[in-house]
Amino acid sequence: MAKKTDYRSLATEEMKSRLNNAREELMNLRFQQASGELADFNRMNITRREIARLLTLIHEREQSARNGGEQ
Repeated sequence: MAKKTDYRSLATEEMKSRLNNAREELMNLRFQQASGELADFNRMNITRREIARLLTLIHEREQSARNGGEQ
């Protein structure tokens, strides 16, 4: 798991790619939980937080691009 500062150094497209990977991982974890195969329940929380961090940073960049274009 990367920290927030590590994500800030990434390009926006790389963030979106990691976001898609995290969403796929969360889906797989949910399937494992439903079938009773999930051993590490904490991994779901970590993945959800990672998704939230990425969405926040992507949204911040989009907002700054919009605000920068309006000036």
